[in-house]
Amino acid sequence: MAERSTAAVDVADNSGDEPLAAKAEETTADGVASTRDKDTSTDAEAPLNESEKDSAEEATKRVPPELHSGHKLARRYRLEECVTRLDGFSSWRAMDEKLRRAVGVHVLPADHSRARSVLAAARSSALLGDPRFVQVLDAVEENDVVYVVHEWLPDATDLTSLLASGPLEPHDAYQMVSHVSWAMAAAHREGLAHLRLTPNSVLRTSSGQWRIRGLAVNAALRGVSSDTPQRTDTEAIGALLYAALTQRWPYEDDAFGLSGLPKGVGLIAPDQVRAGVHRGLSELAMRALVNDGATASRQEQPCTTPDDLVKAVAELPRIRKPEPTFTPPPEYQRTTYQQGAYGRPAPRPGVGRPVAPPPAPLESRTGRALKWGVAALLIAALGLGSWQLADALMDRRGDDSGNSRSEDGDKKDGGKRPVLPLTVQDAAEYYPDGKPQHPSDVALTHDDDPGTYWRTYSYTDGPTLAPYKKGVGIVYDLGGEREVTGASIGLHYLGPRTDVSLYAAQSLSSSTPLDSLRKIADGTTDGKELKVSAAEPVKTRYVLVWMTAAPYSEGDEFSKAGYKQGVTEVTFTG
Repeated sequence: MAERSTAAVDVADNSGDEPLAAKAEETTADGVASTRDKDTSTDAEAPLNESEKDSAEEATKRVPPELHSGHKLARRYRLEECVTRLDGFSSWRAMDEKLRRAVGVHVLPADHSRARSVLAAARSSALLGDPRFVQVLDAVEENDVVYVVHEWLPDATDLTSLLASGPLEPHDAYQMVSHVSWAMAAAHREGLAHLRLTPNSVLRTSSGQWRIRGLAVNAALRGVSSDTPQRTDTEAIGALLYAALTQRWPYEDDAFGLSGLPKGVGLIAPDQVRAGVHRGLSELAMRALVNDGATASRQEQPCTTPDDLVKAVAELPRIRKPEPTFTPPPEYQRTTYQQGAYGRPAPRPGVGRPVAPPPAPLESRTGRALKWGVAALLIAALGLGSWQLADALMDRRGDDSGNSRSEDGDKKDGGKRPVLPLTVQDAAEYYPDGKPQHPSDVALTHDDDPGTYWRTYSYTDGPTLAPYKKGVGIVYDLGGEREVTGASIGLHYLGPRTDVSLYAAQSLSSSTPLDSLRKIADGTTDGKELKVSAAEPVKTRYVLVWMTAAPYSEGDEFSKAGYKQGVTEVTFTG
């Protein structure tokens, strides 16, 4: 079993965490208990020399302001509730009064031993711009205080809370490990590691998307490091999957509200801990946790990097979402009423008044006219159906002979394939130049709400986005390889002109060169909807919507005037 590198005491970092009392004792990566915030120096009572006195006086002058609910940072972020206070730093739920939205804030003194590393980690994480991570919005040193501002997701639930009611369904566990593996693989390609991946740091939003919080920052706040960061994060993903399948923590100690494994037994496969566990996911968890005995028995290679996990997940047969259970409606209770006594049930035969016999059939002149009218309609319907059948047979004869053509001169195609909508599973902004637009808003383009949208920045030259940008775009994940025939793209800004191309991509990566992708189709419009159709179906899992020209629009509450465009809803057909 790989050595654990995370602390035994976990605390809340962001939205949804329960505040925990500060604990002085913490377990290091080597399993040695260390005492925090206590002076253990043996010469603490020794007299100070002149330089030490100056340093002490300077430290006294740089006492950070006392933080409390209502305190403002940068005259903008109003602290509202402390969710964590530990090891010299605190985490808060706050309100951004400028943008009127909730945010999370980590605060620590500027002279804290980890202040510099926290700032560096936050700024590196902010540059990644991957929407699968909770975004860092600001990282500042001001008034002897270092603070990091990040997104606050009130509609998200962490994995710890989800597992409180039981293990996840196989489809949900598959989605979780797939999204987390993809996200961490992308982060490691940019040189970033998490090192603190726990059930508290993995969130599921109300729309079903999985988000990761605390990339690089959580580890910097606690002084956690690793010589093998990819291995550490991969093992952590394996532990998350193990917990999701079994509702047990894959180590002997209890953690995150989960019971650990029995002492002395060692690491056993999830399908041996709980009945009904998906066999493929069970093996995947063991490959990530790298238990030699278990992996050898299955003749599977261990996964030591997030990229290995991504490949292993792709090799699994797709686990479909369970069909919703149908509850039949209650049986209809038939009630009869006596004619002439509206509102009162008819008495049963033999009880009270006798039941009147049913009325005789209508044989008046009106009844005969009605029957003749129905007969005439039936005859007309039969005649129309016969004419349409004959016309269809003539068309088929024309197709067989090759001589029948439509009004525009094309041959009629009676075997035209149906056009079906394709479901979007995930999306990410595409910016190979390293300059994203608004990556956190990408999900608004497939949320079935035309009132929400993702937008580009405003550019002064146009309508093409050059020379500033070769283009802007979004990559969509269809959940599996599909035949794509086109797309319908809803646009927010009206005016000439919007140029869009569709490309078949290999992944959700934002840095894949455009010239390595296969173009599917092009389209342009002056309106608020652009329909793009391919000459022939293209098989792909990932589709890039690439915009190279945008209309001019006046400024609004979100952006200034310039050449820009917004995307409301994107649907693909296949």
